[in-house]
Amino acid sequence: MKSNFDEVLVKVTEFLKTEARTETVVGKEFKLGEFTCVPVIRVGLGFGYGGGEGGDDKHGHGEGSGAGAGIGVEPLGFLVTKGNEISFVPSKISHGLSAAFEKMPDVLEKFLENKNKEVHPN
Repeated sequence: MKSNFDEVLVKVTEFLKTEARTETVVGKEFKLGEFTCVPVIRVGLGFGYGGGEGGDDKHGHGEGSGAGAGIGVEPLGFLVTKGNEISFVPSKISHGLSAAFEKMPDVLEKFLENKNKEVHPN
């Protein structure tokens, strides 16, 4: 049985290089006043391929193969810059526990600032 798995894989890889890019999904970076906004995406790919051959005296020889692929592209948000400051603005709002984990860096920073004020009052 001839296998063209390598050829298929090359074609899928080339597709990803040209099509699964931020510019083709949500657009290029843009200016919004003093801010520069850069879109951020997540790309996931699953690919499977299989084949086989066999036969006997009664039924003869047979062979077959199959392939399947799936791709998912999700806009995540924007990296936003203003001067030397960079922040991430998500495209969707998280709920529940994931929202709490996303806020942890800010909460921790405020906690440490307050703790520092207690130790070193002005």
